Amino acid sequence: MNLLFLVISVVLAYLIGSIPVAYIFGRVLKGIDIREHGSGNMGATNAFRVLGKGPGIIVLILDIIKGIIPVTLIANAFGLTDAWSLVTIAVAAVVGHNWTVFLGFKGGKGMATSLGVLIGLAIQFQVLRFILLWVLATWLAIFLLSGFVSLASMIAAILFPILMVAHLEPLPLILMSIVLCVFIIFRHRSNIKRLAKGQESRVSFPFRKRP
Repeated sequence: MNLLFLVISVVLAYLIGSIPVAYIFGRVLKGIDIREHGSGNMGATNAFRVLGKGPGIIVLILDIIKGIIPVTLIANAFGLTDAWSLVTIAVAAVVGHNWTVFLGFKGGKGMATSLGVLIGLAIQFQVLRFILLWVLATWLAIFLLSGFVSLASMIAAILFPILMVAHLEPLPLILMSIVLCVFIIFRHRSNIKRLAKGQESRVSFPFRKRP
C-alpha cells in the first residue's frame, strides 16, 4: 500500500462524493434550493418529489456513480487493490455525499452512494455479490410492502452487516458494512421520528389500498 496514493485517493473520493447532484439539478432545472422543498434532503427520493421522475432517476443514477468511480477507476489508477484501501476509499465517498464540503458539510443520507460503492466493490470482491443481491431484494420487498423508502433503506442497511458477519466475510468488509449502516441510520433520524408519529411520506401503489 502506498500511503501517499491512498491519501490522494481518499481526498478524490470525498470530493467526488461531495458533488451535490440534487442541489445542482434543483438550481439548473427550477432555480430552487432543493433543501428548502419537500423533505429538505439532497437525495434522489426528494429529487423525485420536488423535481419529478425524470430528474429523480438521473439524480439516483449519478449518486450511485459517485460511489462506483472512487472504488474502481480511482483505486485502480493508483494501484490500490487491497481490501483496507478500498473500504477506506469507499467510506470517504459516502462521507462526501453525507457531509459535502460544497454546502457547509450538509448533504444527503447516503443510501444511493453507499449502493454505488458496494456495486464497485462487488465487481472486485465476488463474495459481496450474493450479499448485495440479498440487500437489494430486501430493500425492494420492504418498499413495495410498506411504501416507505426510509424504512426500506434502514432495514436493508441493518441487514447488510448481519449478512457480512454471518458469512464470515473479511474484517475490512465487515467493518465497512457496520460503518455504512451507522451512517444510514444516523442520517435517517428525522425519518425515524416521523415514522413513530405516523407522519412519514409514503409512496402509493395501485395494488395497495390506502389505509
